[in-house]
Amino acid sequence: MQSLDVVNLAEARFECTFGRGCEGICCREGRPPLFPEEVANIDEHLPRFLDLLRPAARAAIEKKGYLTQPAAGLPRVRNADGWCVFFHDGYVLHEVGDEEADKYRYKPLYCAVFPLQDDEHDHWFVRQKGYNGEKWDLFCLDPAGQTKPAAESLGEEITAAARFSTD
Repeated sequence: MQSLDVVNLAEARFECTFGRGCEGICCREGRPPLFPEEVANIDEHLPRFLDLLRPAARAAIEKKGYLTQPAAGLPRVRNADGWCVFFHDGYVLHEVGDEEADKYRYKPLYCAVFPLQDDEHDHWFVRQKGYNGEKWDLFCLDPAGQTKPAAESLGEEITAAARFSTD
């Protein structure tokens, strides 16, 4: 595992329970930013994903595209009916990549490393309720409801974030 300094890793608690009580709440209302190379990658392979999407998501993409452009910053993934357009009983970009033996092949960085986040000073931290002004009220980000240390559960995410930090 590559090294990455995560400022609150020692005290943070997190375990993804997707499919074991969580139905993808991070994809509900989630609008991750996309870097230009991620947009290019999704653009190149978008036809492969369309048939796997929810009908409302596919219609939204065909009408408006899969990106929204905020007033400032990187473009973000569009929502349809309150869900990321790439969510359909799981994260389509993850599932297609996993079928090709690389679950991160199409997955945007901030989805791949969730719940890790970097701040404006390039310091990485585990998103937790009550830490660093966290605004997203997800049960998985509440350390009071979690027993697994993030240092044990976030190995793949830390490695992915470390690769990004050294690029």
